[in-house]
Amino acid sequence: MLKSLFNWKVLLNLVIAIGIFVGLVWLTFRWLEYHTNHGQEIPVPNVVNKSVHDAVKILDDTGLEYEVDSANYDPKYRPFQVLQVYPAPGSHVKDGRTVRLRVNPRTWAPIVVPDVINKYSGLAFQRLDQVGLKIGDTIYEPSIQKDALLRILYKGNAVNPGTRLPRFSMIDVVVGSGPMRNISIPNVVGLSVKEARAVITKSMFEVGLVEYEDGGKDESDIIYYQDPAAGDVRDQGMQIDLWASKRTPAELRAKVEQLNSIYRMKVDTSLPPVHYEEVRTEPSYEPPVIPAPVPKKETPQPAVKTETPKAPATTSKPASSGVEKSKTPTGSNPASGNAHKPASATTKEAAEKPKAKKVVVE
Repeated sequence: MLKSLFNWKVLLNLVIAIGIFVGLVWLTFRWLEYHTNHGQEIPVPNVVNKSVHDAVKILDDTGLEYEVDSANYDPKYRPFQVLQVYPAPGSHVKDGRTVRLRVNPRTWAPIVVPDVINKYSGLAFQRLDQVGLKIGDTIYEPSIQKDALLRILYKGNAVNPGTRLPRFSMIDVVVGSGPMRNISIPNVVGLSVKEARAVITKSMFEVGLVEYEDGGKDESDIIYYQDPAAGDVRDQGMQIDLWASKRTPAELRAKVEQLNSIYRMKVDTSLPPVHYEEVRTEPSYEPPVIPAPVPKKETPQPAVKTETPKAPATTSKPASSGVEKSKTPTGSNPASGNAHKPASATTKEAAEKPKAKKVVVE
C-alpha cells in the first residue's frame, strides 16, 4: 500500500492540488486589496465650525461620503454650523468612507400646541410655558366662560391644538372677561331658522328650543314667534326659544295671541302704583336695673347696765317695789283677774316682756 502511495502519478496529482490551492488564496488576497483599496487611506479633513455647505463640498472633493445629523438648536452657534465630525479630523479612512457631520439647525425644533382651549387661564398659561411657547398679548373678550382661554393666535391667525409651531414662538391669547349685561335681544321674527341662528349667535346669545309646527326640522321655516321678545334686555349667553312654520306670521295670528297669553304677562296699569317707604326705628336703650339692697338683720343688743348719779340717801326709794307688786302667788284668791291665767301663760308673758333696767341708787 505504501508503495502505491509513493507512485509518481499520485505525487503529481498532490502537487497540482497544492498549487491550485495556493493560487486561489493568492488571487483572493489580491482581489481584496484591489476592492478595499488596501494601503490607500485618506485623512479626514477638518470641517468643524464651517458651514454645512462648505463642509459637504470639501468632503466631495476628497472622495468621502457624508451624513448630516441635525442636533438640538444652540443659539450660541450659527445656523447650519458644523459642530462635530466623526471620525475625528486627521483620522485616516478608506476612500468612500462615510463621515458623519453634526450640524446646528437653523432654529428650534417645532413643538405641538397643547389642548388648553376652554381651560382656566392660569393653568393654560403654565402649560404653554412648559412646552416652550411665549405669551405676548392677552386679549379679553366678553364670554360666559370667565377667565377661560378661548383662542390662541399666532401672527394674528387662530391656531388649533395639535398645530406645530417653532419653539419659543410668541403667541397671543384670548381670555373670557365674563358675560355682557343688558344686551338688547334682536328681532328674528320673519327670518328663516338658519338666518335666525346666525343673528342670535352674532348678538352673543344662544339658540334654545326650536319648535317646528309640522314637526320637521327644515331650516328654511319662517320664525313666527320668539321668547324673550325683541327689545328685551338680557345677559350674554341667554337662550332664545323660537317657533317656526312654513306659513307666514300673519297667517298664524291666532297662535301668536295664544303664545302671548302664555309668555307675555299683561300688567294692569289702572291700579295706582305701590309706594314703599322705608321705616327706621331708633333702638331704645333701657337703663340697667339695679337690685334693691337687702336689709341687714339686726341682732339684739345685750342689756346695758346704767347708773344714775348719786343722790342723798334721804330721797332714795327702791324701784323694785313696783315689780314685786305685780307678782302674785299661785295660790291667790280666784276672785282676782290673774287667777284664771294658767301658770304656763304667765311664764310665757314674762319671757316675752323685756326686762326692766335695773337702776342702782346709792
